[in-house]
Amino acid sequence: MLPIRAVSFALGAGVFFVVATYGLYHAFQRGPVRLVAPLIAGYPILSVSWAASQGTPISLFQWAAVGSVVTGVAIVAALSDTSTDESPPKGPTILYAVIAAIGFAGTFALGQKAAEISHEMPSTLVSRLMALGLVVGILLMLKHPFWPGKRALPWLVAMGIADGIALLCVLSAGRLPDAKYAAVSSSLFGLLTILLAWAFLKERMNTAQWAGCLIAFAGVGYLAL
Repeated sequence: MLPIRAVSFALGAGVFFVVATYGLYHAFQRGPVRLVAPLIAGYPILSVSWAASQGTPISLFQWAAVGSVVTGVAIVAALSDTSTDESPPKGPTILYAVIAAIGFAGTFALGQKAAEISHEMPSTLVSRLMALGLVVGILLMLKHPFWPGKRALPWLVAMGIADGIALLCVLSAGRLPDAKYAAVSSSLFGLLTILLAWAFLKERMNTAQWAGCLIAFAGVGYLAL
């Protein structure tokens, strides 16, 4: 049975996860990617700042490594946006992106705290149930449909499975030393998506993007030492 403190942290992580997802989808729906992705990818800075505020010592070189990860992801994401479509006003878009960044930082900080007190599996379950309950409640309140359509359903199921595995992995780090850097590494998701598109969909990557990859992976490599 989960201790009360672990349950409270896991519930909080579920709330932050819904906030993060809401901001993420709204921000990317509005675009452009070159504006949205760097802002959302900045959530590791918030995660490490939270750890520092709790008394965890962070060296200057570790801060530099975190900055290099965020910078590398930002370079690759910004240069991958080739859309020439007009975008909505930037103010609300920036707000949604910042909301997503805060949501992810809060999800990982509270989720790892719950896993540290108890175990990652039940902590992840409580977080997911809380998130599900919130989403269902919001859909009912706004009278939005629940059914996404047959074409979208398989993709959403696959995405849910992958997302669940990702959250479990980050929360599992809560029981390991330097758990905060799991959130830093997870910010590479955008960069890895672009690399997969290059490898399997034959999308082109320029020299600056490859440089951004090297900068980001160098930062992660230093933190892994």
